[in-house]
Amino acid sequence: MPDATDYLSRIRDYAQGKDPLELQEQTPSVLAELLGNASDEQLKRRPGKEKWSIGEILAHLAEDEIATAWRYRQMVEHSGLQLAGFDQDLWAQMGDYASRAPQESLALFRLLRHANLQFLQQVTPDQWECFGIHGRTWPHHAPGLGRPYGRPRRQSPRANPQDSRLTRGN
Repeated sequence: MPDATDYLSRIRDYAQGKDPLELQEQTPSVLAELLGNASDEQLKRRPGKEKWSIGEILAHLAEDEIATAWRYRQMVEHSGLQLAGFDQDLWAQMGDYASRAPQESLALFRLLRHANLQFLQQVTPDQWECFGIHGRTWPHHAPGLGRPYGRPRRQSPRANPQDSRLTRGN
């Protein structure tokens, strides 16, 4: 597992001053452009024994977007709930990410991301304050528009550092 502090810091640095919804909307097109000239062999080649190929990463992004969809909706429905994590390596094994067609994974990611953005466009101002508590040992804030997707969240001084909020701004 990557070091959470470094991981979150890199994401925050990249997203600094950028609109998180725009970043999320642009991601599928940016990925498609980056992968446009890559061969299937390049997309399926692992850079190391324990490292995922680009194709496996695309499959993971698509499946993580499913989890994100569920978390967004659960947080709005039950603000403050405990959010379940998932074992990404087990999901990769069960989903046989290595055998998936990278372009199909990208298409699925694009479709799911679009659905999530449609959902977020209709969230009310009160619903943006909804949150969930992630149970991992490090604060992975997938449900918040935040940490992995480039949006710092508003947090009261008494807030649990492992909570995730659907906040639009600081």
